Amino acid sequence: MSDVHVRSDISIATVNGVEITADLHRPSAELPPVVVYLHGGGWQLGDKADGADDRLSRLASYGVAVLSVNYRLGQHGAFPNPIHDVKGALRWLRANGDSLQVATERVGVWGASAGAYLATMVGLTAGDSALEGDVGGNLQESSRVDAVVHWFGPSDLAANTHRSAVESFLLPPPFEATLIGDAEVDTPTEVSWQASPLSRVAPSAPPFLISHGDRDRITPPAQSRLLHDSLVGVGAESTLVVLGGAGHEGAEFDSPGNLAITAGFLSAQLNS
Repeated sequence: MSDVHVRSDISIATVNGVEITADLHRPSAELPPVVVYLHGGGWQLGDKADGADDRLSRLASYGVAVLSVNYRLGQHGAFPNPIHDVKGALRWLRANGDSLQVATERVGVWGASAGAYLATMVGLTAGDSALEGDVGGNLQESSRVDAVVHWFGPSDLAANTHRSAVESFLLPPPFEATLIGDAEVDTPTEVSWQASPLSRVAPSAPPFLISHGDRDRITPPAQSRLLHDSLVGVGAESTLVVLGGAGHEGAEFDSPGNLAITAGFLSAQLNS
């Protein structure tokens, strides 16, 4: 995008030999609002540069800067490590907003699939010392967020790992095993519930924009409906968008219309 400047491979922290880095997609506007973006990949793979042109820079062209952040994956990414990484990135963002030339008084978080899970957990756990961590330092800064965009992520980990006999044959093994371990997938306990966004919903939740495809066979649309209904049920603000014909990571999510909805929501929440 000609009006979007991309700064790549910004170092945020190093944790046990794993470097946490980010790419900034910044529009030309003076001190634009900013959202932290978290990629999908089942907590096993993926990168901050995924969708750089079709998703991240296009969103930024609507006037909202996007800081796309990597987080620990695979053997390094068991719960709650990725959440610590994201909260560390948010604190780092607030500490460096002036040099990045973005406004950080109000900050959003946005994720797709596994990244949507992380965005939601971060949005629902402000002030939770067990999930704060100390990644990157800047502990004088807040990791709270003022808006959450959740694209086709799980909200109840145990329910999302369930497979019928046919689904077990057609679908890959549950990705949640990487996050919470095989034992929790085989026989869920209170551990997987406490690691699920639904267990964290409270009236203090920031505004949510939740989007899901009605043809998603990896994370059923019911997962987003449960999250939306739970938020609304406690009096929090939530908007649910169902994209007709869209599967998991469907191209419909990167359509101009859906990106405009996403940017409009973020602009309204972060500029208020």
